[in-house]
Amino acid sequence: MSVSYTVKVEESRPATGEKPSAGPVYRCIYAKDGLMELPAGMQSPWDDSAKRNPENRMLGRRKIIDSKAGPYVWITYGEAYDSALSIGSAIRSSGVNPGDRCGIYGSNCPEWIISMEACNSHAITYVPLYDTLGPNAVEFIINHAEVSIAFVQESKIPAVLTCLPKCSSYLKTIVSFGEISGIQKKEAEDLGVSCFSWKEFAPLGRLDHELPSKQRTDICTIMYTSGTTGEPKGVILTNEAIMAEVLSTDQLLLETDKVCTADDSYFSFLPLAHVYDQIIETYCISRGSSIGFWQGDVRYLMEDIVELKPTFFSGVPRIYDRIYTGVMGKISSGGALKKALFQYAYNYKLGNLENGLKQDEAAPLLDKFVFNKIKQGLGGQIRLMLSGAAPLSRHVEEFLRVSFGAVLSQGYGLTESCGGCFTSIANVFSMVGTVGVPMTTIEARLESVPELGYDALASVPRGEICLRGKTLFSGYHKRQDLTEEVLVDGWFHTGDIGEWQPNGEMKIIDRKKNIFKLSQGEYIAVENLENTYSRCPLVTSIWVYGNSFESFPVAVVAPDRKALEEWAANNNQTGDFKQLCENLKARKYILDELNSTGQKNKLRGFEMLRAVHLEPNPFDIERDLVTPTFKLKRPQLLKYYKDCIDELYEEAKRRME
Repeated sequence: MSVSYTVKVEESRPATGEKPSAGPVYRCIYAKDGLMELPAGMQSPWDDSAKRNPENRMLGRRKIIDSKAGPYVWITYGEAYDSALSIGSAIRSSGVNPGDRCGIYGSNCPEWIISMEACNSHAITYVPLYDTLGPNAVEFIINHAEVSIAFVQESKIPAVLTCLPKCSSYLKTIVSFGEISGIQKKEAEDLGVSCFSWKEFAPLGRLDHELPSKQRTDICTIMYTSGTTGEPKGVILTNEAIMAEVLSTDQLLLETDKVCTADDSYFSFLPLAHVYDQIIETYCISRGSSIGFWQGDVRYLMEDIVELKPTFFSGVPRIYDRIYTGVMGKISSGGALKKALFQYAYNYKLGNLENGLKQDEAAPLLDKFVFNKIKQGLGGQIRLMLSGAAPLSRHVEEFLRVSFGAVLSQGYGLTESCGGCFTSIANVFSMVGTVGVPMTTIEARLESVPELGYDALASVPRGEICLRGKTLFSGYHKRQDLTEEVLVDGWFHTGDIGEWQPNGEMKIIDRKKNIFKLSQGEYIAVENLENTYSRCPLVTSIWVYGNSFESFPVAVVAPDRKALEEWAANNNQTGDFKQLCENLKARKYILDELNSTGQKNKLRGFEMLRAVHLEPNPFDIERDLVTPTFKLKRPQLLKYYKDCIDELYEEAKRRME
């Protein structure tokens, strides 16, 4: 029998104008009697968790010995709490008061969390300075948020000093996560800015600094979104929004799976400057779990995971795609017998999951004797996996659920919704391919987008996802105009196009602004095309482009190096990887395989690619082509590949003549 995981709380009504254009309002079944309320007096999990778990391992990193990473070394909740109080008092002694802004700039590490909690303890608003956006964005955020003190990773000090002449009117104190040289101190001091190492700064606090009372409506953080166009926007998140998100996460795990405990460990590598990872780490802190940090080098990412053996892992589709490709590559190269055994075990467990069995009941013997080696790739102890930031391909999600013996929940959220606003329910396999149901702090509806053919009142409702509830942002810092564009009558317009599923789940199908109208009048949704073409095993990343002056799309593709080199060896083609990407036969081979994938997935004729450029270097943050969560920055991609796109269209037209 079909079960709905949402309940209707309001009927359809007009969104704008006279005709109804907004669908019914829904909330999660676990919030059927009203959105979750925060307990009286609760504002932050930090103090309570430190007092309950003083001896628990809290923050860990690998000790480097003779340039080699050793085992994880830990500080306890009690030690971290004392350190945060000292740092917080030192912040106050430097002239920063409750409500003022403190920047945090660097890769994930214990000092990042301690700086954040020091701010929380003293009601100081912390402002993440994106580790990956470069000094120009850092300069903008410091000035826009009026940041007066910044905690900075040692290796990022030069970047801050470079932009310091243009932001020293606000920034008066720099504290390094580690050491700081005399030359760097003098350079800053010449501009009127004081510099300290971490060890120098901590003792500067006074014992008579009382912790201020904190209100739910106080601004906890101003989190700047990297965005895909224009200047970063400062998203204002209150204490209440943060806490509601954390407690909703806990409630859903309690209702559907298992909450985190002091026995759980979390692997921290997604940017703490982004709301996704920050909420998850705050949740872990609330439950007394331990957090182990990566070294900050992607080359050692998997090695760090295996050393930590986490039970809780958050990733983004790009990471999971790499895991999938790596595992499938090993299975394919293991011989026919090994491949057949895996496929039998896979199909057997998949069938049980589809029939409603829970993860630990679906195939326990196969988990132990067939899938355990795959699970060891993430340390062997994983029980809970989350995916967010972008849609996860259905075949990858299915593979992860079957092969890792862990509950996987795909979610959807934005900085403006304080992280996850939808999440799939643990052990409900039918939610594969969707982002699940609203969190218990959020209500959702769809609003029609008639110009794109999306009708929120159709038998299959489709439209722009709109949200209201307790975890929404309070506006964009100093940008009331932008706030009013997206917050209308209490509803936040996300810009994402969703489709309600029969059981109440939401499926993300499009992006309102990522639509191209081709010259023949047909619309193409490039994110949908990219998700489809990404199923081709020859591709690691792809950017599809189309415009209203042309009748077909083209694409820039980063091919899988191993696959392309194997093709070259089998087809008597020579040259290094860069030369192969320029090889006309290689380009035709990749184009044909992509369009074959498109045909198998029932793309329409005008959605087929007519030409591709092979890019030897995957789209990266350094060239400003993707955001820190690896979303494509389309205007920047067009600017970077403009000449290439023009050539692709000319090339395709010549072939059509």
